[in-house]
Amino acid sequence: MSIFGKLSFKDQAFKLRENAILDAATSVLGSKGYDLMTMDDVAGLVGISKPSLYKHFKSKEDLVGETMIRLIDGAVEQLAQLDDIASPRGKLAALLEWALRVRLDGGLPFLPATSAHVRDMLMRNIKYVTRVLKLNGQLEKLVKEAQKKGEIDAALPSDVVLFSYYARTCDPAVEYLQKFSKMGNEDIVRHMLQVAFQGFVAGSATP
Repeated sequence: MSIFGKLSFKDQAFKLRENAILDAATSVLGSKGYDLMTMDDVAGLVGISKPSLYKHFKSKEDLVGETMIRLIDGAVEQLAQLDDIASPRGKLAALLEWALRVRLDGGLPFLPATSAHVRDMLMRNIKYVTRVLKLNGQLEKLVKEAQKKGEIDAALPSDVVLFSYYARTCDPAVEYLQKFSKMGNEDIVRHMLQVAFQGFVAGSATP
């Protein structure tokens, strides 16, 4: 049974509107960034008044925090669905593929790498930090397993691999390729995965 089946009609409507608000915030953040985003932008996109928006989220920081938490939760849930992939590098590749598709569909990168203010704001959000630490621990474990199995160069410090992996989820090349190249999303994902795991070496196989 879904969570909605346990809620009253009023609570269901409230939750659905909250999800719509988070969708709108994701869209505005993707197009404008945090500094230019306003609560008016989000309310207008959802089609509600700003006072109604504040019934769900008390501030812009609160809204952005919940938006990023939802993204991290999505990554954790996606990773949990990859148990049928035996290879740790295969799991990392599959999760990166999911992240790239989220980006191409107008979602957000894993890390708010472009804004020190956003980073500082999120680091004060205990709920967000807890989620990030959970995901980071799972990915760090996969990186070390992949290195132990020889799937990723064991001579590289695991932190270098892990943070380079995070960087691929934020790579602006995704948007540039989508906007300026003639490639479709499937080709963009395929080529970005190859660059992430094989670099630019000729004859490299896909992950």
